[in-house]
This record gives sequence, C-alpha cells and structure tokens, in this order.
Amino acid sequence: MGASFRWLVGSSWTSNVGDGIALAAGPLLVQSQTDSAFLVALAALVQRLPWLLFGLWAGAIADRVDRRLLVVGANLVRAGVVGVLCAFVATGHVSIGVVLAALFCLGVAEVFVDTTASTLLPMLVDRRDLGTGNARLQAGYLVGNQLVGPPVGAFLFAAGMVWPFVVQAVSILLAVLLVARITTTPVPARAGRTHVRQDIAEGVRWILGNAPVRTLALVILAFNITWAAPWAVLVKYAIDHLDMGEVGFGLLTTASAVGGAVAIGCYGWLERHVRLATLMRACLTLEVLMHAALALTTSGAVAIVLMGVFGLYAFVWGTVSSTVRQRAVPTELQGRVSAAYMVCVYGGVVVGQLLGGILAEAWGVTAPFWFAFAGAGLTLALVWRQLANVAHAGEVDPAPPPAA
Repeated sequence: MGASFRWLVGSSWTSNVGDGIALAAGPLLVQSQTDSAFLVALAALVQRLPWLLFGLWAGAIADRVDRRLLVVGANLVRAGVVGVLCAFVATGHVSIGVVLAALFCLGVAEVFVDTTASTLLPMLVDRRDLGTGNARLQAGYLVGNQLVGPPVGAFLFAAGMVWPFVVQAVSILLAVLLVARITTTPVPARAGRTHVRQDIAEGVRWILGNAPVRTLALVILAFNITWAAPWAVLVKYAIDHLDMGEVGFGLLTTASAVGGAVAIGCYGWLERHVRLATLMRACLTLEVLMHAALALTTSGAVAIVLMGVFGLYAFVWGTVSSTVRQRAVPTELQGRVSAAYMVCVYGGVVVGQLLGGILAEAWGVTAPFWFAFAGAGLTLALVWRQLANVAHAGEVDPAPPPAA
C-alpha cells in the first residue's frame, strides 16, 4: 500500500501509545490536585468541549491548507503543551487550574490533528484498500490507546508524577517525525477566495444534500447518544448492580478492548466475504441487543462476555463507517465532512451522558440501558432499508458494455 501509508500507520500507532499513557495518567493527575467531584468531571468536559467549539472550523481549515503540514504543526503544539505541563509538575508548581488549562489546550490541538489526520488515508491508498487501511489505523488506536498505554501510564505515574507526560511528549514528537515523511497529492485548488464560514456552510450543505452520507451522520449522532447514556453510569452499574467492585469495572472495559483485538484478526476476512450493508446492519443490531442484555443480566461474568462482543462489533463498525464515508466524500471536502462527523460523535456523547445521569437518578442504574435499547432500536428500524445505499455510497458504477 506504499511507503507513505506505512509512515502514516507508524505515526498513528506511536501517537496512540502516548495518548493511551495520558488516558490513565491524566485522571490520576487531576485526582491528585483536587477532591472536588465537579472539577474531576470538568476535566473530562474540557477535553470534549473543543470539538463543539472548533470542530467545524478545523475541518474547513484542513480543506484549505497542506494537510500533512497541519498535522505536523498541531502535533508540535500538543508536544509543547505537554512539555509546559511537565515543567509545572517537575517544579512542584502544578495546580488544578494549570491541569485544566493544559487539557483544554490539548483538546483544541487534538481537534485539528484528528480531523486532518483522518483525511490523509484517502489521499494515500486506492479506494479498494480503504477498508484495510482503516482497520490498521483502528488497530493502532485499540492496541496503543486502549490496551498498552493505560497500564503503562498508571505504572509511570506511580514511579513519578511527571514521567507519563514526558513519555507522551516524546511519543508525539516521534509521530511528527514519521508523518513528516509522508508524500501526499495536493488538494485540488479552490476557485476564488472564500471565508471559513462559507466553507463550513458548503460542507454542511453537501452533507444535507447527499442522502447516504446524511443518513450515516444521523445514525452516528443517534447511536452515540444512546451509547453514552449507559456508558456514563457504567462504573455504578458494575459496582452497585453487578456487585463486581472496582476491579470488575476494570475488567468490563478491558473486555471491550480484547473484543476489539479479536476483530483486528478477522476484519479482513469479513470485508472479503460479507457485504458492507450486512456488516453495518449486524453491528447496529448487536448494539441494540447488547443494551437489553446488559439491562437484564445480574451476572458479572455475562456482562464481561457482552462487553467483549461490544468491542468486536464496535471495531468493525468504526472501520466500515469510516471506509464508507471516505469513499463517498470528494477529496476537497474530506476535512469538513470528517469534522462534522466528529461534532456528531462528541455532541451525541455529551447529550447521552447527561441523559444517562438523569435517567439513572430517577429510575435506577438500568434505566439508561433500557433507554439505549429503545432509542437504538427505533433508529435502526428507521434506517434499515437506507443502509444498503449508505454502504455503497461513492462506489463507481462499472462502465457500460460497448455498443454492438
């Protein structure tokens, strides 16, 4: 698939290891600076808020400039922010205000990195290889960010508060060196000069006017609302409902990562032997059924198995949906459409987490799961027939036979 693709994969895997380390060390650092539950929750919010504030702008800028250089520049900003945080920690001047400011700045830089990086793959590989390419990038996220990084981050934090962030900064710089070696085809030149707001409006109009892509965006928004509602109370569900304790909660999240690791090995076979529309329907159906099963079970062992299944189909869905979108969207609009999708993802997560807390407080810890079952089921019923068109969006029809 080419040297540039290998540099992209290497950069993604390296960066994900560093981010996975911070995934564990960041909350530990916050916890070490405050006893306030509100400030702990605020730390999670300030990392997602930049997507809602700057996501669409990042997409428009990604469609205007050299995308490779934008990824390099935004990652250098990330490394700089982490470096400053390391200095505060090492000198003993760190505070919750410094941590929150650093998390927000990192969140802003990550908006530009993640939005732009997602546009590079379609510029580097053939359309028929997008599924394989996305699977390898998703594998890097799963292994580095979810499996390897967090335990390493916790270990490094125990060894010394500054060390996980030093390693994260080094990982980001290595990722910059790798992505800088990529050679990309320039984005088609734009006719005339427009304001960024006009570019954003153009991207939104394109999504609204393209039925398959519009349907996929609505599915992602709805399913992130329904998924985030029970996920917001998963720790309470594990401890209070399943009586698994803190270790059991950790096993639930680990099981989902293990399920994703299994999916890494079988995705290529699935893509070759199963239609994309069938894969999409199967993944969303499993999502609906999983919510009901988790609501009904009182067994920790069953819940662990269910979370493993969740990790498997979530990996497949993420790979398929990214591939379908990248095939359907023109190169010059990839940044804006990718950003709009990420706004749907994080907007859905914020709304879902809020609903999950309200529902659990009013009707018990299983209420968010039943809400997710009903909401996801209704959404799937509404889009079931359209998924066939979504799966084949952007595919080029074969050339007609020559006239006799």
